[in-house]
Amino acid sequence: MTDPTDDIDRILEVATRKLARALQPKGAEAIDPAGAPMGDQTMNIHVQDIDQAPTRAEAEAALALLRRWAGDVTPEEIATLDPLVSRLIPGQEVSNYPALARAYPEDFAVDEDYKASMPDLQNGPSSLIRGSKQQIQHVGISNFRLPIRFQTRDNGDLTLETSVTGTVSLEAGKKGINMSRIMRTFYKHAEETFSFDVIERALDAYKTDLDSFDARIMMRFSFPVKVDSLRSGLSGYQYYDIALELVEQDGVRQKIMHLDYVYSSTCPCSLELSEHARQFRGQLATPHSQRSVARMSLVVHDSHNCLWFEDLIDMARTAVPTETQVMVKREDEQAFAELNAANPIFVEDAARLFCERLLLDSRIGDFRVIASHQESLHSHDAVSVLTEGETFATASFDPKLFATLFHVG
Repeated sequence: MTDPTDDIDRILEVATRKLARALQPKGAEAIDPAGAPMGDQTMNIHVQDIDQAPTRAEAEAALALLRRWAGDVTPEEIATLDPLVSRLIPGQEVSNYPALARAYPEDFAVDEDYKASMPDLQNGPSSLIRGSKQQIQHVGISNFRLPIRFQTRDNGDLTLETSVTGTVSLEAGKKGINMSRIMRTFYKHAEETFSFDVIERALDAYKTDLDSFDARIMMRFSFPVKVDSLRSGLSGYQYYDIALELVEQDGVRQKIMHLDYVYSSTCPCSLELSEHARQFRGQLATPHSQRSVARMSLVVHDSHNCLWFEDLIDMARTAVPTETQVMVKREDEQAFAELNAANPIFVEDAARLFCERLLLDSRIGDFRVIASHQESLHSHDAVSVLTEGETFATASFDPKLFATLFHVG
């Protein structure tokens, strides 16, 4: 069996002679790569052979030869020839992966020169944009969490786990944004007691740090309020899903508050039918009622008179008093049944009752009420949407809008 390296040397020698012959001026004596005259030994090498494409059989023979050679030499020798050769060896397709350090370099420090050398694709030229070069209205990060301190009407400051969404607009000619700047910018204000004024300062910083025209910040949290039971004198904490949103678009800012209010809805029709069965047939019957949710979204007007979270909760409770209960003994359960019977309500009624109460408050501008009665009678839900003003008016809904109104324990 011949040594594969001898075959490779022979092939390389012939290839080199062919190349030298092809490059030699016409009429000049041929010179080998070492500088010696080649004489007549090159006469059997035809220039046209250089341009001749190899056949499949020749390629297969060359591949087999490379594999034979690579199987008998060290990885270093393979790398010296060409690291890609190892990929031709069955079972060693990634054997030429560089030997990188695997221990975390705890002592490594980043200096300014190193940072300057690091790639930053999002700040690259517009030629890197993929897809249409269109403006993006909102781009950023959603649901980064941190403890935030809020002012309350009744109990001083309260620190709550808060989910923050921050987005900015992106011009058509810009590749992208540095997402981490949104968090870093927000964290500069994280130790303050939050209000819309603080959110406005954070929004200004967003626009400056990310060089954007429009921006949006939304902060979601669960707000606890201690509520009394109906008759037993017990009390417990009710939690309300609240969100604060500050939006700037085309130079116009809007402060928006969202509240989810959970209540019981007794069907007026079912109540009347139950009473009919009792009166005319002496048949005991109960009306159907169900847990229901109203989501109120409203524009908060600038005012010296603050619209507190508790103020909005009180408005909801005044409009529809059958709020679900926290602490319940027998006397409370009986009272709740009586309260529901005194306030039967269709989903249309709910939207209008909440609307009626919101219209009375001068601190509130445009608003939207979405009500969902999650029926115990039907396999589907009853829903309604009422809007006041242009802010929330829309021809289309998120396909899963009503599914977000489910509140589970």
